[in-house]
Amino acid sequence: MSQLERLLLMAEDELTQYSTDARKIERLRRKIGISVSRQEQQEIKKTLLDEMPTGQFSKMVEEQRQTVALPFWGIAGLGLLLGISTLQPLDLIATVIGGVIAIRIQRWGWQLEARRLLLNTLEDIEQRIQQPNS
Repeated sequence: MSQLERLLLMAEDELTQYSTDARKIERLRRKIGISVSRQEQQEIKKTLLDEMPTGQFSKMVEEQRQTVALPFWGIAGLGLLLGISTLQPLDLIATVIGGVIAIRIQRWGWQLEARRLLLNTLEDIEQRIQQPNS
């Protein structure tokens, strides 16, 4: 497992905690400061900046993943309802397809949010190194 993958898993773990972004960054900053050298932090930050998608849709998924996935959950539910009530197996396919798309959108949004949290944490570490008094 590469250092980036390990840090992303740590960031995803922090996302599961119900707290403010500042608190998440603070906890993640301590973990990163202990386990990752300064040079590796800069390399990881550069890699994250290169890999982060910049499109409008990816930004929307990152910020509102549940809202973007909601129509697909509706398609899945409607397909299940119609498939059961009319005994049409083709409607059940809509359930599977809608559910898979919704899950993938939410997983992608979760990963994008973890990347953003890690990037913000690395920038916070860099800022604190440049200005140690504040």
